[in-house]
Amino acid sequence: MKLKSVNPYTEELNWTYDALSFKDCEQQIELSRAAFPGWSALSVEERAMYIARAAHVLRQNKPVYAEVITKEMGKPIRGALAEVEKCAKGCDYYAEHAAEFLKDEPVETEAGKSYITFEPLGVIFGIMPWNFPFWQVFRFAVPALAAGNVCLLKHASNVPGSALEILKVFLEAGLPENVFKVLLIDSKTAMKIIDEDLVDGVSLTGSVAAGSAVGELAGKKIKPLVLELGGSDPFIVLEDADVDAAARMAVKARFINSGQSCIAAKRFIVMEDVVVEFTEKFDKYMQQLKVGDPMDPETDIGPMAKKEFVGELEKVLKDAEKKGAEPKVHAAEHEKGFFFKPALVPAASTDMKVCSLEIFGPIAPVITVKDEDEAVEVANSTEFGLGAAVWSGDPERAERLAKRIRSGLVAINGMAKSDPRLPFGGVKKSGVGRELSHYGLKEFVNIKTVVVNK
Repeated sequence: MKLKSVNPYTEELNWTYDALSFKDCEQQIELSRAAFPGWSALSVEERAMYIARAAHVLRQNKPVYAEVITKEMGKPIRGALAEVEKCAKGCDYYAEHAAEFLKDEPVETEAGKSYITFEPLGVIFGIMPWNFPFWQVFRFAVPALAAGNVCLLKHASNVPGSALEILKVFLEAGLPENVFKVLLIDSKTAMKIIDEDLVDGVSLTGSVAAGSAVGELAGKKIKPLVLELGGSDPFIVLEDADVDAAARMAVKARFINSGQSCIAAKRFIVMEDVVVEFTEKFDKYMQQLKVGDPMDPETDIGPMAKKEFVGELEKVLKDAEKKGAEPKVHAAEHEKGFFFKPALVPAASTDMKVCSLEIFGPIAPVITVKDEDEAVEVANSTEFGLGAAVWSGDPERAERLAKRIRSGLVAINGMAKSDPRLPFGGVKKSGVGRELSHYGLKEFVNIKTVVVNK
């Protein structure tokens, strides 16, 4: 089998790689397992030094990595550069704080001494997506490596070049061989790796369907599991909000990464008193976005990562039109590339697919509500619960409302986004477990109790 990397803008082939067989994977995983005792025996401070060096390598070669990201999945180059920098900041954070997070925690009991210690599990298998091809990997791998685990990466099949560049980052940072390893494989082989009990934990970022399949298999094998899945994030605008600021941020929150983000705002739930003003301002700011060549630093929205995504988005927009919507679309046609023109759907109804499914592309539905109770009801009406945003001139009111929203993250007068300092993850079908902060670091450790009697 061949893994092909295609440029979504030029539609030309970037690179082709041979996929590994399952037997090849078994051999590679044995090497990783053999590397585990030496890596886990290092002090946390020693492991942190390698992670700090990885941050340096990322910054030193930022333009190179950003270009690979853009060529493989079409992310505008500005966003690709920011993604690489975010990876470096994530490395900085764990290089600085891992030792503090992993130190033994004493607990007062009747025994002479009691404490909790955090020990690595072994080989952790990361199955990562294409939409943030560097950040998603570093978000998974850096905390796991800091804790003393070794990591295997099965990246999305359309971004093999990014996977291999990430491997180079860690090798150039001096990590011992086989501590971080890339497996160029298909999904079927990845599932067999879990089923054959070759790894000690699994972290997946992807679709609900992928998470369900991997979760079922990992559960069957009693494997620790972190799932970061889809989102249909509500962006609530109350009548006392700064509507202009909310509309500006709404455009940014929806069209980040050309709309291809699990944590992007996907449903704009607006009070009827301000919905006309909000919709007009959203439309105005949407028209200011530049759609085109992702290598142009001025471009805001590039092509979709895959050709088939364009057809899927067209179906969603047609469904909205059949149910009474009149979308606003303002972008020019492109002769080449997997482009989908950004679309605003005013007066959207909750029975439209654009309001119930996870829409991975630049479509923005605006839903009108009468009061807070209806806003919360609509916000919680999907199977997802990843992020959310609430806009209000009264932060205390916004906080009260935020507590009623079933999600893993709520941003008040801002947009939902991940931050190494804060736990990241969702509820309902948006996932299980947490990434980032000290909570994410401890997902793949043995939280061991030690009791020393007098």
